[in-house]
Amino acid sequence: MHFVSTRHAAPPATLSAAIAAGLAPDGGLYVPEHRSQARQWQGQGQGQGQGSLVADAAAVLAPFFAGDALASHLPALCEQAFDFPAPLRALSTPGDHVLELFHGPTAAFKDFGARFLAASLARLQGGRDRPLTIVVATSGDTGAAVAAAFHRQPGIRVVVLYPDGRVSPRQAHQLGCFGDNIHALRVAGSFDDCQAMVKQALGDRELQARVPLSSANSISLGRWLPQMSYYAHAALTHHAAHGQHLNLVIPTGNLGNAMAAVLARAMGLPIGQIALATNANDVLPRFFQGEAYRPRHSVPTLANAMDVGAPSNFERLRWLHADDDDALRAGFRTAAVDDAAIRELITRRHASAGELFCPHTATAVKLLEQLRGEGVQGDWAVAATAHPAKFESVVEPLIGRAIEVPPALAALLQRPAHAEPCPPHYAALREFLLA
Repeated sequence: MHFVSTRHAAPPATLSAAIAAGLAPDGGLYVPEHRSQARQWQGQGQGQGQGSLVADAAAVLAPFFAGDALASHLPALCEQAFDFPAPLRALSTPGDHVLELFHGPTAAFKDFGARFLAASLARLQGGRDRPLTIVVATSGDTGAAVAAAFHRQPGIRVVVLYPDGRVSPRQAHQLGCFGDNIHALRVAGSFDDCQAMVKQALGDRELQARVPLSSANSISLGRWLPQMSYYAHAALTHHAAHGQHLNLVIPTGNLGNAMAAVLARAMGLPIGQIALATNANDVLPRFFQGEAYRPRHSVPTLANAMDVGAPSNFERLRWLHADDDDALRAGFRTAAVDDAAIRELITRRHASAGELFCPHTATAVKLLEQLRGEGVQGDWAVAATAHPAKFESVVEPLIGRAIEVPPALAALLQRPAHAEPCPPHYAALREFLLA
């Protein structure tokens, strides 16, 4: 399978080349050369679901790896990336579930994709005499997952940009605690500023000639595709047990995680409706309510990892729907959830049912409550994107007690942390990359 840019001005690339590049030369995001190539499962998922997460990951990814140099490595890549669980647990409301994606080393869903990408690039980079620099923008969780995945990996350095003061204290500590080949830059701006700087670096051909670059944001094919795996596994397992499609509510900022679920559904896996929850950064809900798509400056919220005003993966969403905005709007439910509603949801669900959610997951639970109030039927799962212990300064005052910290996160918090200050200008990043 070959991959092309969402902007149609770059030549087709192999999977390996697209993963190594991160971003297409024309600034677009890599997608399968033909939309029909995304529909490879052909309904085979019905009746399956007895496999492990690793086995289901290898099966769902196989069509995209066919004919590529990485194809023979796919089973090993899945073993390396998916060695922790993604359990589907029932909530207090009948038919409602939570898909826990936070059992990895940095307690966030991004561990899955970051580890898969790191394992892939380790094989692609092997034997090369020039180091590769991974440059990544983060609104909170991506950077730590990427740092953990690439820490001390030979031939690779990582430069993480995050908006200073707009991530939780524990997220900031994670971003700066690795050292060695991991460099953290705290940018005096927003996530959108960080993302724009990264994209400009990836498109800077003169810089690339001197410092080979790639990305580990959800714009990366190597991050995006493997995120289908846990949705496929949950849907297949649920269908095998109950004979029903699993509907999803996904909290989203840059749309990468949600787009992975959309692609898995397009492949023919037993996934039903997909609803998208955002925080007060409501670019997507405005679009789905009929407005033109207009990126805006992001505003800080309690669900900081979703503080995105220009979601990059919207290009992929449009691509999958043939740039037909009416068809796209008809396929999803969306809602924006503000900070007051996040606080109320966390407080109430903990008091009434002992359920505990991070601020991001809370936006999705709130949307699911709204859907149930409208009479929506079927089995639904909320994607729980991060452990609530990463946001203790928000959650603990609301529930009136301390949250137990997962061992892997506790170990990271014991390490010293440091991040370099950086102005929100590309010239500063370029200078750092060349140093």
